[in-house]
Formats: sequence, structure tokens, C-alpha cells
Amino acid sequence: MQKFDIAVIPGDGIGKEVVPAAIRVLDAAAEIHGGLAFSWTEFPWSCDYYLEHGEMMPETGIETLKNFDQIFLGAVGMPSVVPDHVSLWGLLIKIRRELQQTVNIRPAKLLPGLPSPLRHPNGFDLLVVRENSEGEYSEIGGRIHEGQDEMAIQNSVFTRKATERVMRYAFELASKRKRHVTCATKSNGITHTMPFWDRVFGEVSREFPDIQTSRTHIDALSAFFVMKPETLDVIVASNLFGDILTDLGGAIMGSIGIAPAANLNVERKYPSMFEPVHGSAPDIAGQGIANPLGQIWTGKMMLDFLGYEELGDLVLKAIEKTLASGVKTRDIGGRHSTEEVTRAVLDNLRAQA
Repeated sequence: MQKFDIAVIPGDGIGKEVVPAAIRVLDAAAEIHGGLAFSWTEFPWSCDYYLEHGEMMPETGIETLKNFDQIFLGAVGMPSVVPDHVSLWGLLIKIRRELQQTVNIRPAKLLPGLPSPLRHPNGFDLLVVRENSEGEYSEIGGRIHEGQDEMAIQNSVFTRKATERVMRYAFELASKRKRHVTCATKSNGITHTMPFWDRVFGEVSREFPDIQTSRTHIDALSAFFVMKPETLDVIVASNLFGDILTDLGGAIMGSIGIAPAANLNVERKYPSMFEPVHGSAPDIAGQGIANPLGQIWTGKMMLDFLGYEELGDLVLKAIEKTLASGVKTRDIGGRHSTEEVTRAVLDNLRAQA
């Protein structure tokens, strides 16, 4: 029996509803496997915690998380804590940075029973591999002066180490898929970082001669997500470009609220963190109507990272069968509750055993 200790941070809003739902599905998957078990330890770190303690997580929080195999996160942010960066940088990004979760993975695929807003989605199935630690989201910069002379500077930082790491990971994933990697770039307009990014991509690609490659400017690539997403396989992108593309990926699926994500410490020195793309949705929190599928799909990604890809595939098939049967929450055109959707996924999962 292999047992994994998972730190659970439901966080804010609907996170407190969808995380328990996904845990039920993961426990059921472990039972199907027979040689797998999870131990869940919940932490109350959230905006409510901030209002009581003046911080999103305790000073010892990162050291506490290092003792776990993985982290399962729900959602971060509420209107009670403003500006938004207080909650984000105090919990989510703090964990990503200090636990060196340098690669972010977000899939997008056409799911049965979930109509895409695209007229011809053509069965797209793509994966965005996003550099998660530097790039355009560096903290280097500042402001000087006020009024008409006020100035703000934000510096992008691209290191060879981080750039090579995310690109190699993208190529390794592509070797298990359709064997194609698209490099998201803007080297015709950004004169230093993007030509560097392109050059490193070319160097890394030579290590994988059996993988086809292309380089596409981010503006054209955004159009391709809409016009011909079925031609894309693995896309490797910088922090900002990957962030934008993955929301677009959720949109062409039919709902950002169903999209999963994984923040990976690829060296496995520290735990990785698995979270859905959706936010805390305070407008529907506590009503029992939140969509749990994004969180459940996120659990599938955790199973994959732990080495249980076949079990993860069973979870995704259970999601697809649930959608295809018409059991959906109202945000994606259904009428079912969080509990009803969760039960349907569990039934479809166990039916495959």
C-alpha cells in the first residue's frame, strides 16, 4: 500500500465546497486501485484567516507544507480582502515561489456534453506548459515621482536555467502525446527576452530530434486557439503568455470554471500544488451549486504526477461520462447541484472498476 500525505487548502468561497467533493472522488479512485491511499490534512488559510490574523498563512506555513507529498488547493480571494494582490501574493504565489513550483500545466480539450463556443472545435486536445517562476511576473521594478512625472517600471527576467527547464518538460510531455511543441513568442516586438527565448527553444529542440516544432507569435497563436485549436498539441510559453493562453483555453472548452492546473516542482524536492483555474466565486458560494469538475480534473492531474496515469484517465473518463449524460451544474447549462454532479462522477468512476 502506497500512502500519500496531502495538504488541503480549501481557501475561499466555493473552494470550501468543491475541494471536499474532489477528495471523495480521489478516495474512491484509491479504493479502485487497491494499493493506494491518501491522508488529508486541512489548513484554514484563506481571506477569513487573514481578517482574523492579519496574514494569509502563518510564518511557519511554508515549512509546514514541506512535510507533505503534495498540496491540493481550492480557490483564493474574496471581496473582503482588497486589493487582490494581498490574498494572491500572501498565499498562492507565495507557495508557488517558495516551494519552487516552476512549471505550470493547464490542459484544454473538447469534452462530450460541454458545447464549445467555437463553431468548429474539431476535437481539440492541447496542453499549455507555462514557465511559472519568473518572466514578466518578476518583482523587479518600482515607481518614482507623482503626478505628470510619475513613472512605473516592471522588469521581465528570463534565466537560461528556468527557460531550459520549462522547455525540456514541454518536450518530454509532447513525447507522450502527438509529438509536437509550439513555442509561444513575440520576438518581432520584444527585442531582448523573446529572441533569447527563441534561441534557447532552438537549442533545446535539438535534444529531441523526433519532436516536431513551430514558433508562433502570441497574437497569431491566440487566433489559432480560436480558429484551429485542433492543430495544436503542446504549447510552451512564458509566464504572462501562458497565463493568457490558458484562460483562452478554458473559454474555448466552454467554461473557465472547468479547467484544471498543476504547479509543479519538477525536481520533486518540494511538494507540487494542484488547483483549478476558477476563482472563489463569492456570488454563488454556499448555495450548493458550484461546479466541482475543475477541482476533480485537478485531482486527476495530481494522480498523473504521482505516477498513477491510468487511474487519472479513469477519473477523466468519469467526468466525460457525467457531462455526456447531461448531469451538469447551472454555470454550464445544467440544473444539477454540486452534490448531484459529484455523485454522478463517483458512480461513473466505480462503474469502470
